[in-house]
Amino acid sequence: MLIIAIGITALVGILSAIDAIKSGINSNFTDMGANTFTIRGSENAVRVGRKGKKQKQYPIIHYQEAVRFKEEFSAFPCKTSISALATFSGRIKYNGLKTNPNIQVFGADENYLQTAGYELSEGRNFSATEIKGVTPVTIIGKDVANALFGEKKSGLDHTITIGGAKYKVIGILAPKGNSSGFGGDKIALIPLLNARQYFARPDMGFTINVLALNGPSLDLLLYESKGVFRKIRKCALSEPDDFEIVKSDNLASLLIGNLQKVTMGATIIGFITLLGAAIGLMNIMLVSVTERTREIGIRKALGATQSTIKNQFLIESIVICVIGGILGIFLGIIIGNLISFGLGVGFFIPWFWIISGLILCVAVGLISGYLPAKRASKLDPIESLRFE
Repeated sequence: MLIIAIGITALVGILSAIDAIKSGINSNFTDMGANTFTIRGSENAVRVGRKGKKQKQYPIIHYQEAVRFKEEFSAFPCKTSISALATFSGRIKYNGLKTNPNIQVFGADENYLQTAGYELSEGRNFSATEIKGVTPVTIIGKDVANALFGEKKSGLDHTITIGGAKYKVIGILAPKGNSSGFGGDKIALIPLLNARQYFARPDMGFTINVLALNGPSLDLLLYESKGVFRKIRKCALSEPDDFEIVKSDNLASLLIGNLQKVTMGATIIGFITLLGAAIGLMNIMLVSVTERTREIGIRKALGATQSTIKNQFLIESIVICVIGGILGIFLGIIIGNLISFGLGVGFFIPWFWIISGLILCVAVGLISGYLPAKRASKLDPIESLRFE
């Protein structure tokens, strides 16, 4: 049973962990909703290599281009926001306390929270006046608030230091999780013009997020946005796009697609482990047939048929596998959920792998027990009674 349990634990645990990773990716990239798409240049885009294709290089989106797009696209039924990554490794300080240097500081406008899928647990959003007036205010993630103010104390209206400048905390974001390392709760938002002023660099690129207010119009908005931005970029009709438009769920699908090979490799490893367990069980059952030769002879002498003896050993083999499999599934769920909690995904029950594990246990029991059961059913009753 322990041999089978180890095999099933490896299979269910690894594959459940991969499901947790997939769920984490989906959570990070689809929190913005299915009605969102992003326009960006390649320098500040997340890229995943595929089949050796060379990465396309696009010029960054400049602030003036992003502002012009937002103004021209305001007539459509959507919310448009402009954002820029000020720093990927910021450190925030408050009264002698400081965070680790892994805080992502973003410059954002008043629509960013809605288009990026963030919600406020305390405080308020940026106002249009604060965005235009370079007001030193900030909205921080839950991890930042806990590190500076503790879990019980509110950080609202306190002044913190970001990059050498003082900012007043006006909002705290609801927990979102950091399962893939893209922002999550280790984040601080400052007004966009403030980011341009204090974190300016020649290669600073801006990202445009568009949230469709009407679901069916998303594809229409996507094509319209492409036309508007091509005009802003002055792309000739014969030229390809020099920017990238990505739906919020496309990137998640791409990353999950790249996990398929990992899933295949993990499945092969799990099956190899299970194959070893099956061979071990078969050897044990063959030894059991030898040790119980007199028992088999007595049963045959009392009228047991070959099929009765065969079924007895097959059932024993299956029961051993199923009991071991239940233990393995239990351990596999624990392992999968430990990884899930580590990724901030939360508890889940992998029903598919539970059912698959039980089916595999029955199959392994049949395969491992067939040869011993057949050998037991073929034993001669007279010779079996003489066996010592």
